Amino acid sequence: MAVDLARLNVPVAARVPNEAPVVRVTDLWKEFPAARSFADLLRHAGRRLSPAVADVSLDVCAGEFVGLLGPNGAGKTTLLKILATLITPDRGTVTVGGHDVVTAAPSVRQIIAPVLANERSLYWRLSARENLELFAALLRLPVHDVRRRVDEALDVVGLSDAGRKIVGQFSAGMMQRLLVARALLGSPRVLLLDEPTRSLDPAAARAFRTFLREELGTRRGCAVLVATHRTEEAFELCDRVLVLNRGRVVAAGPARELGEALTGTRYSVHTLEPNHHALEELVASAKARRVAATSEGVGRWWRVELEIDGGDASARVVLSALITAGMPIARFERVVAPLGEVIERAIARSGLP
Repeated sequence: MAVDLARLNVPVAARVPNEAPVVRVTDLWKEFPAARSFADLLRHAGRRLSPAVADVSLDVCAGEFVGLLGPNGAGKTTLLKILATLITPDRGTVTVGGHDVVTAAPSVRQIIAPVLANERSLYWRLSARENLELFAALLRLPVHDVRRRVDEALDVVGLSDAGRKIVGQFSAGMMQRLLVARALLGSPRVLLLDEPTRSLDPAAARAFRTFLREELGTRRGCAVLVATHRTEEAFELCDRVLVLNRGRVVAAGPARELGEALTGTRYSVHTLEPNHHALEELVASAKARRVAATSEGVGRWWRVELEIDGGDASARVVLSALITAGMPIARFERVVAPLGEVIERAIARSGLP
């Protein structure tokens, strides 16, 4: 299937003409030396550096969630750290709220808050409230306003009743909420989230995504960048996604549209006969493409995944043909392709090594 990825690479500024982007990244480039020691530096002198971020451009508006996808080493965390003023770019421009991350870093830090993976800056022997009071002091919040800010932050993330609890006794989900509470102390306009639900179970992760969307996006109007490997975060939480590979953007667009452009419209058929002759005929005539067939192990039911061009209209024709031919079908539904497959196809289509 021919896919015009350029059609999906629509800058958010073009879709929200009356609102200036809160985050603007233009032709960003960052390289790190391959050498890890002085001896390596001498040994590899003259060798070209490997770009961690290469010619990345991106706009993010208030209230928008943008996902950063890609394999390990794609440049997601490096991009977030540049936005957080933790790393200085080699070239290109990055502005947050109109402030340059290099020349006006202190101003950027006042309106941006990172919640990075492997966060170890919480003090486990202090209570949640004591942690927030400490960071409020580091943020130089007005002394008379600290109690109100801390109370509000704990209430927003649902930890009001756990404010006196020692952080070392927190669950992974409570720890993530406390990190977000800490980020909200300074009333940021931009949040950077690096795999925010990595350590959470599915139920806790879903609840946390709902909280992020409602509180950060809807109520506070924050611009949020999320680096993730989870399908649910890309398709349920993010308005748009960027697929990165070797530091470059290889595809961008609304998650569902991008997924369908790369993998086709996908449907799941639950049947007792995964090799039924009617299905084989549809595959042979290219009206459907078989992606996978897996046994559900109960009552000999199988789950067959198909890609069908033409969306729901073509899917109705396929389903009608299968039923008319007598294929036993318990359920026929539209499904989302796995995120890993979307990323792989985006990289393959880009032509980059």
